[in-house]
Formats: sequence, structure tokens, C-alpha cells
Amino acid sequence: QVLLVESGGGLVQAGGSLRLSCAATGPAFTTYRVGWFRQAPGKEREFVGDIGRNGDTYYYLTSVKGRFTISRENAENMAYLQMNSLTPEDTAVYRCAAGPHRNSWDYWGQGTQVTVSS
Repeated sequence: QVLLVESGGGLVQAGGSLRLSCAATGPAFTTYRVGWFRQAPGKEREFVGDIGRNGDTYYYLTSVKGRFTISRENAENMAYLQMNSLTPEDTAVYRCAAGPHRNSWDYWGQGTQVTVSS
């Protein structure tokens, strides 16, 4: 019922910023939580953070706290991941997901590549 498409990835120099977008279709999106995940080659997927339907954030990965911000605009059916002070360790494929509650991610985007150079 929900289709998610990420955009905004690319190549950026260390210290730079990127804003990832997650565009959603489907009427249930505004009732769902949105999570951001990332996975680097050879590594396990990491849960970056999530946001509730009312815009409350509950978790950020320790390594991104203070640098990344998750937000959403329900009227636009959009969610965002603002990434600042990027480091090469942030290089990964980033995906957004949606679901009715935490740890129930029923819908996934295809992912967008973020590459941070030194």
C-alpha cells in the first residue's frame, strides 16, 4: 500500500552535507513510522533512526547523533534525512522504510548511495 523512493544521494567531500528524501505514495503513509537505514559493503545493516507519525524522533545511531536529523512533512508525503559533517564512515546505501510501529518495517525504498570522500 506504500511505495517509497529515496533520492538525494551522491558523492560528497568529508565535512559536507546531504539531504536525503523519501517520497511516499499511499494513503497510509501519514499513519506510519518512518525509519532510515544504511548498509556499507561487507557490513551489517544499521538502523540510523526513525520518526513517528507526529514527528517525534526516538532513536539515532550513536555515530550520527548531533549530525543527522530525521524529519517528515506528512502533507507532502515526504520524509527526510539531513546529514551534516559527513565522514567517510558514513558511506553506505541509505534506505527509508515505513511501518505501523517500531521494528515492523513493511515497506522499503530501493536505496540511494551516499559516498563520502576524504
